Amino acid sequence: MVKVKMEINPDINYGLSDKEVKEQIKKGLVNEDTTIPTKSVSLIILSNVFTLFNLLNFFLAFLIYLVGSYKNLLFLGVVFSNTIISIIQEIRAKREVDKLKLTNAPQVVVVRNGNEEIITIDNIVLDDIVKLKLGNQVVVDSIILDGFVEVNEAFITGESNTIVKKKDDTLYSGSFIVSGKCTTKVIRVGKDNYTSKISKEAKYIKKVNSIILDSLNKIIKILSIIILPLGCLLFFNQCYGLNNSFNVAIVNTVAALISMIPEGLVLLTSTVLAVSVIRLSKKKVLVKQLFSIETLARIDTICFDKTGTLTEGKMNVKKVISVNKRYNLEEIMNNLCNVLETDNATMKALKKCFNKKVNIKVKEIIPFSSERKYSEVTFANGETYRLGAPEILLDNFKNYQDEFDEYRCIALVKVSKKIIPLGYILLEDVLRKDTVNTIKYFQKQGVDIKIISGDNPKMIVKLLKRLNIKVNNYVDCSKVSDSNLEECVLNNTIFGRVSPFQKREIVKILKKHNHIVSFVGDGVNDVLALKEADCSIALACGSEAAYNVSDLVLLDSQFSSVPKIVSEGRRTIHNIERSASLFIVKTGYAVLLTLLFMIIPFKYPFIPIQISLTGVLTIGIPSFILALEPNDEIIKGNFLTNIFKKALPTSLIIVLNILIITILPISEADSSTLSVLIVGFIGFAHIYRICKPLKQYHIIMLVILIAIFLTSVISLKELFSLTVINVPMLILVSILLGLCLLEFYVIDLIQNQNKE
Repeated sequence: MVKVKMEINPDINYGLSDKEVKEQIKKGLVNEDTTIPTKSVSLIILSNVFTLFNLLNFFLAFLIYLVGSYKNLLFLGVVFSNTIISIIQEIRAKREVDKLKLTNAPQVVVVRNGNEEIITIDNIVLDDIVKLKLGNQVVVDSIILDGFVEVNEAFITGESNTIVKKKDDTLYSGSFIVSGKCTTKVIRVGKDNYTSKISKEAKYIKKVNSIILDSLNKIIKILSIIILPLGCLLFFNQCYGLNNSFNVAIVNTVAALISMIPEGLVLLTSTVLAVSVIRLSKKKVLVKQLFSIETLARIDTICFDKTGTLTEGKMNVKKVISVNKRYNLEEIMNNLCNVLETDNATMKALKKCFNKKVNIKVKEIIPFSSERKYSEVTFANGETYRLGAPEILLDNFKNYQDEFDEYRCIALVKVSKKIIPLGYILLEDVLRKDTVNTIKYFQKQGVDIKIISGDNPKMIVKLLKRLNIKVNNYVDCSKVSDSNLEECVLNNTIFGRVSPFQKREIVKILKKHNHIVSFVGDGVNDVLALKEADCSIALACGSEAAYNVSDLVLLDSQFSSVPKIVSEGRRTIHNIERSASLFIVKTGYAVLLTLLFMIIPFKYPFIPIQISLTGVLTIGIPSFILALEPNDEIIKGNFLTNIFKKALPTSLIIVLNILIITILPISEADSSTLSVLIVGFIGFAHIYRICKPLKQYHIIMLVILIAIFLTSVISLKELFSLTVINVPMLILVSILLGLCLLEFYVIDLIQNQNKE
């Protein structure tokens, strides 16, 4: 059935009635929420159940079932546990994120039944009357009925230049209001919107920029290629090369293959990230892109604007200076403040100071924009005044410059045949109390700080001085050519008089020089830089445009929350890296042993249930405990390289000891028992090695795990197909462990020398 779209022309002051809104919804003429949705519960369950490794595990379990070795199906317990925990964690994280998104969903002001209402974007219907002002993002295609605005259509055209839009002009979804305000009528909704048509699928597809995810995918890809060929070759050697029974060869081969599968590694990563999302949500941080937690933890450069970070975003008028006695500065300022509708911090402070109500007719208004840096009003009597940055309005701005450096200076000039200076208003920022500790945190962590602002750089330096932070290297970007910008970016900390376009270029230059860059912003002039940054952070009190393009949103608008996010990200990466090494130890020695026992004429020393025992106690349990402890050290080195540096030495030591045990003149049963003991104890030694210096809970964890291990191999030897541990075996294990500790000591010495 074709939707009938009969245009409604509601009164601009009344808007649609409730009846008309219901009719539009019934016809399907309602806007769709085009934000990226979280996975559905059913999709979460399916994606966690039907994984490559799960399918492989179930196939191996089927083989074990066919040969009747039912106790060796115990490894499925780990598979089921991993899958269930992963599903629960992901659903829990989904609900937390959905709750935050619902609470902080983008909203618009509409006129309905003669009243202004605030609704979410997915409740907008065709022909709704919508009111827009500075900082609002245009979320649906609309036509202006009243007022005029300057808009930035960078999301649509890629151009950062602002465009003036007046009555009967069309505002396209994806643009945002730079200045002014207007009343509009919605002309398109949902998929009919301009941006929906030109970015139908791309809007929902965003490449995840994650070193962790890329590394895990590499490991999984390599294993998926080699695991079946290796299994087939090992089975052939165990069955036909050694004349073992078919059943024994199957059990031995399955043991080798399940050892290669790091089944809990992906679960570990998703669990740790999910826990981070939940932790950050309690600290009033909305994580819109899951792996942005990781990206932020890897940053070496953070850029932020003065407003909202160093300051609260509020201003007070400190001083008023009149320089032309022929004109009444206060009267002119009262007139301007009554007609200018700009709603930024500067104008709020001016309106608070010059608050006398007047009735004056206006011929034309050019609203303030961050690119033009002034506003202009022409009154009905023909007089024109400009209010804005003195260095833009006046060529010879020198007389008071030194005195003004500490403040934000607004110049008032009259425009006639020449520019006539009338006076200056000095404004002072309200400082944030937590800024000093935040900046010191980043300095201590070795993160380079860049302060990028549209204000006078000398004012920012003096502002930092008020905070007892000394920074001397600064630059006025209004005097910097494009060809010299790169050199300025690399040699300065403070950047003043920066245009929105230059903010983006600064981020690009930093990235070009291999810096991982985060940008913290709250205004429409920050949007281009936020979009370009590796990790973008918006303040919820800022503009919708900044909010919508950012990876993370500070819901309490506190800049002091950023170190908490960085700390959480570093904890996540370090702990995933350390815990992942436990899984790679098992995968490493399993692959090497499989290659070895494809050649040598000996029976593979393990069966699946033994792998489950050592896997749970030396990998499964400790990996999840270690993955949740605090750790905010600076991220160093390559993620994958760091894992293998920790894991491969232990894998090689295990393989060497298994080889020694295999060639000893002892029974196959004793050889298997010794192999289980040595893998278990070397696993515990590896945990000790990666946890140094040990904390109390590390010691408690190790004591409990070793106690469970010893109880299992002594009291449950029949279940795990182990023999009685006699004195000669204890002596042999002691000798091998002594050699292992010596090998670990030598490896640590070599690695420490390489670090130096």
